[in-house]
Amino acid sequence: MNYFRAFYLLQCMKRRARWNSDKLKEYQDRKVREIVSYAYENSRFYREKWKEAGVKPEDIRGVEDLGRLPIVRKEELAKKPEDVVSVKFRLEDLKVQRTSGSTGRPLHVYLSQAENEFRKVKHLRAHIFLGQKPWDRWVTITSPLHFAETTRLQRFLRFYSVVPISVFDDVSVQVSKLEGLKPDVVDGYSNSLLLLAKEMRRKGLSSVRPKFLVSGAELIDLGSRRFIEEVFEAPLFDQYATVEFERIAWQCREKDGYHVDADTVVLQIVDEKGDEVSPGESGEIVCTSLFNYAMPFIRYALDDVGIPSERVECSCGVGFPLIKVVEGRKTSLLTFSSGRVLAPFAFMLAFWTFRYYSLVDLFRIVQTGKDKLVFKVKPRERLPEDFEKELEAHVRKELNLGEDVGVDVEFVDDIPLDKNGKFRIVISEVA
Repeated sequence: MNYFRAFYLLQCMKRRARWNSDKLKEYQDRKVREIVSYAYENSRFYREKWKEAGVKPEDIRGVEDLGRLPIVRKEELAKKPEDVVSVKFRLEDLKVQRTSGSTGRPLHVYLSQAENEFRKVKHLRAHIFLGQKPWDRWVTITSPLHFAETTRLQRFLRFYSVVPISVFDDVSVQVSKLEGLKPDVVDGYSNSLLLLAKEMRRKGLSSVRPKFLVSGAELIDLGSRRFIEEVFEAPLFDQYATVEFERIAWQCREKDGYHVDADTVVLQIVDEKGDEVSPGESGEIVCTSLFNYAMPFIRYALDDVGIPSERVECSCGVGFPLIKVVEGRKTSLLTFSSGRVLAPFAFMLAFWTFRYYSLVDLFRIVQTGKDKLVFKVKPRERLPEDFEKELEAHVRKELNLGEDVGVDVEFVDDIPLDKNGKFRIVISEVA
């Protein structure tokens, strides 16, 4: 990691967060023109898609013209990612991250080294505005896949250094580790923080007192938020992020909406026709990245539903626009007869780390009874003979499931969408 470049980027990002709306719009328009022109010249996918739609780069002069471009779906990019990636990069030289998102369909996201550094700095900015200091002890509840993201020098200097705790650990183990670390900042998946708070309340613990907590990955309801804040005696700030864009929007200390990182992404909330909805109305979230050049994301649908805010300005001093809320990401907790509770996101992470995951087109996990799980799998291609056995063993190991929990694998030809058009990866049929 280039620390001098990261420091420079951070200072620039902090200044842009204070810009007024006119200066921000001018910046966005220029970046939109640049990325659209670049994608047309260097990405076969976008060039062919826009030619088919009858749109040329010169037709897009800024944010207001983005509506002339067709919306892009994850399924399109997943078919042939080598056509999406810029010809200026070689796939083997790029960092790869995988996502499944709400569609359950895997997508490989390719990033250059500079873009990966940019994402880390972008993530840090919101924490700084919330009051995090360079040497605060920062603990995150996350997947082991992210354990190596903090560099050796960061850990040595303890400079914005993240200490990870595995989301797969039993919640009592997580609490014990938190007690030993005594963090100043705690972040993690929303339901994971809720489980921590419940375990601490159950044991009557009051030893973990961070300055604030940050939640993400799953929409958190107001009651759960208040419970977490009450147990930890600290404010909780929610963030909205995806693998494709990193963090997209975040709550400031006012907590009246989510600030969109508008200097790095253009977020539009649109209706079925692709037109932007009015403040207060629900619509589909469509984003355009202003920094992804290795693999551009332009008018990309995130399979999430959001509501634009009616507020124009925020008293916190950040000039970025606000969205009211992100819908469609809320999931329920899964409870077993032993009393153990697991967040659905833990199941998703376990599946995504499975070695045969790339051979799967779609998957769904259904809790059919208190101690019964069914993994519905739609294969992408011919599966190895030991797939079923390997999947069961992997899930049991990652989630520490005992033999009292039944795990079945069911191969299916298709997995239908819900009635509302969304795709739930984890479903509990247990009342």
